[in-house]
Amino acid sequence: MTVAVAAVDLGATSGRVMLGHVSANELSIRPIARFANTPVRTIDGLHWNVLELYRSVVAGLAAAAGEEPAIASIGIDSWAVDYALMRGGRILGMPYHYRDKRNATAVEAAHALVSPAELYAANGLQHLPFNSLYQLTSDRLEGTLAVADGFLLVPDLLAYWLTGRQVAERTNASTTGLVNVATGQWDDGLLERLELPRALFPRLVDPGASIGSLLPDVARETGMAATTTVTAVGSHDTASAVLAVPAVDADFAYISCGTWGLVGVELEHPELSEAGRLANFTNEGGVDGTVRYLHNVMGLWLLSESVREWERGASPISLPALLDAAAAVAEPVAVFDTNDPRFLAPGDMPARIAEWCRDNGAVVPNTQAQFVRSIVESLADAFARAVFTAASLSGKTVSVIHIVGGGSQNALLCQLLADRSGLPVLAGPVEATAIGNVLVQARTSGLVSGSRESLRALVATAFPTRTFVPAG
Repeated sequence: MTVAVAAVDLGATSGRVMLGHVSANELSIRPIARFANTPVRTIDGLHWNVLELYRSVVAGLAAAAGEEPAIASIGIDSWAVDYALMRGGRILGMPYHYRDKRNATAVEAAHALVSPAELYAANGLQHLPFNSLYQLTSDRLEGTLAVADGFLLVPDLLAYWLTGRQVAERTNASTTGLVNVATGQWDDGLLERLELPRALFPRLVDPGASIGSLLPDVARETGMAATTTVTAVGSHDTASAVLAVPAVDADFAYISCGTWGLVGVELEHPELSEAGRLANFTNEGGVDGTVRYLHNVMGLWLLSESVREWERGASPISLPALLDAAAAVAEPVAVFDTNDPRFLAPGDMPARIAEWCRDNGAVVPNTQAQFVRSIVESLADAFARAVFTAASLSGKTVSVIHIVGGGSQNALLCQLLADRSGLPVLAGPVEATAIGNVLVQARTSGLVSGSRESLRALVATAFPTRTFVPAG
């Protein structure tokens, strides 16, 4: 028996609704709707337009139901850390974008209450200035928490609007900095020390839990049966992507490459060494209670922001042609620090790269092709170093690197990564996040069963990868 499920996959620049068909021996997905996810800057900062996102999701689900009336369930994943504050079931304004500048003073205020070393011991997370705990500290300082009675991460917010049920899915909640890395529960002691109200935070659920059936109005608007279930998946998109890594060898590292590059290994238990903290490695929740031991690298954001700047007031740029031109660059280019804080905010990325080069005595690129080659070389270098660091810190052997997501289509990046790491790189699938979303729903519905390894074997059969071997 083959059953259809709908995967809502929301990235930091775009979203999609995918239709998945699954049986014991079949796994396929196809896009039904794609839509932009464009932040909005207002007088008080940069925000996500979650109402437009929700409208697009509902329209996409309606289109999916028009093609496949018998959809068994819906799963939602998105980027991490951003959230809506609630009061009486309503949102208190549009959620802030993690690239908003408001968090600088909040980091200092949070560390005045709990030191970075104490935070790492409690939550196991790398320091990122936009982690939810810092954003919530900003809300506390501004007085917003005094009127809030709820907190919902983005996929949990959309699930609430679909079902009327408020929960927090555990893999995404693990990125907030407020879930204890040892217990997997909200850390009441940490919340108290950070002066964050415990009552804000909803019940935690694991991937595979049923959140609830569609509300009657939602069922009518989408054309779906009222019995259609919203299922908790690995709602942090990287958790879903890692589940869909088509690994047949346990000794693998993964890179989920899109706006960000999430580089790491899968562990059964957290790694909380001081060396890991200083290297800024994180322990985030994965499907089936695993740990995603990884490091965030500023990913294809560097390329997309550069292209956006070049297209401003000019003709559209062909990215494949630009990558071909970059591959043909023969002269050495600068390899820069992709995680320099100057690259975080939206803006003129080529100017910032040139500034970094001047500040660090590197040759400034002169052409668009040289800029792109510099970006791709720098990403490959950062990815390779993060793989080796993950292996060294965790003690895990790595014999192959899997790259999934949009970056798996970038042949230049994949080849340079193989060259710099000295390891084979297996590229694909592109839609790993949606595939992992579908797999959790399918296993919950009893369409497939078994371990992560068996699910990955199904992915490997259904979605062939492209292999890049080190040059020479």
